[in-house]
Amino acid sequence: MSFKTADEERLPSREEALAAYDAALSPRQERVRTALSRLASDPPQVLILEGGTAAERLSVALWHAACLNCTSEPSPCLACPSCLQIGASIFNDLYVLNGSSGSIKIEEIRDLRRILGEAPRGTGKRVVILAEAQALGVEAANALLKSLEEPRPNLCFLLLAPQRERLLPTLVSRSWVLTLAWPQAGEEAGDELRSWLDELAAFLTTGRGWLERTSVRGAVDAGPARELVAAVQRAQSAVLANRTGNALAAVLTPLSAREHLHVRDLLAQCQESFDAMVNPALVLNWLATQLYEICHAVRDRSRCR
Repeated sequence: MSFKTADEERLPSREEALAAYDAALSPRQERVRTALSRLASDPPQVLILEGGTAAERLSVALWHAACLNCTSEPSPCLACPSCLQIGASIFNDLYVLNGSSGSIKIEEIRDLRRILGEAPRGTGKRVVILAEAQALGVEAANALLKSLEEPRPNLCFLLLAPQRERLLPTLVSRSWVLTLAWPQAGEEAGDELRSWLDELAAFLTTGRGWLERTSVRGAVDAGPARELVAAVQRAQSAVLANRTGNALAAVLTPLSAREHLHVRDLLAQCQESFDAMVNPALVLNWLATQLYEICHAVRDRSRCR
């Protein structure tokens, strides 16, 4: 959670703050920005932002927080003190819990509930962002529900997740949902993730290399493992939409409709395992071996024709 210190009196530079809004300002997200602008005059208390990448979801959430607290027209101006402080995450009435590196624990939600019992410090909206909210443990999610069931004026919750299905149905049922533009195949950020995807594609073809890489101590932790599974989902989406994909998409292309459904189930089980705090290397190894068996069966079927 972002606790305010003496830094909250410091006004960040416009360049420093604007960096946080870059992904939200992309032409890809124009549709969701338009929808959020329409909601700004009477925002829902709970809003789920799904789709996009983790960085895009957080950037759009900060942009929306600025929209709700900026008094300029058009809003957000991205230049006033409120906009700059929100961009730098030092705004008095902005609270961020981030599950990208692990679970969001019940203690954090309890601390948040105590803060929410106090009056907002400013005259705008108090905004609570739960980034990668799929990392909420069951106890933490139930504690959060109590806050969602206690309507408070000038309070907005933003729950960020790759897909709404990754959240408890009771959370989704209390929320509005907006979907960001989905990443295109090949847009996975970073050389490291591309390297993992290429390694997985090679393993599915040859059966070699993957387990040696994941067995290295500290090679895989929860955050990158979630990103890798999400990238596999995007590769499969590219195949199903007949779009040009990466090397992994090429490996998945020969699969039948039934086999693609099986892959979707496997990926959903991986996400559930991450949420249950299963060792990420074990989850990825299980996924890789299951996918190898599917792809191997496809190759055997092709040779028999």
